[in-house]
Amino acid sequence: MAGKFVCSKRKDGQDTFVLKASNGQVILSGEGYKSAKSCANGIESVRKNSQVEGRFEVKTAKDGRSFFVLKAANGQVVGKSQMYKSTSGCSNGMKSVAENAPKAEVVQA
Repeated sequence: MAGKFVCSKRKDGQDTFVLKASNGQVILSGEGYKSAKSCANGIESVRKNSQVEGRFEVKTAKDGRSFFVLKAANGQVVGKSQMYKSTSGCSNGMKSVAENAPKAEVVQA
């Protein structure tokens, strides 16, 4: 089974998505969008930008855990990962996004 983008509505009414790996684990979360069309554009941005290694940026949270963000060419963050206990886990998460995003189906929650 391949990865998939799962679209849903947030409590504030905005559309959002998560990218799940084939095992069902969330590997990237999108921001809130004002419309379903904007959310779909965000998914397309993740598909495209996940194929450019330099668009991933590793960060460290205050508690020392690692996470990454995926940025568009203009520098805007288009997705954020979960927190990882190790940098190797974070690296594997980036690889998983790069492998899953391009062909992931889009489904509604």
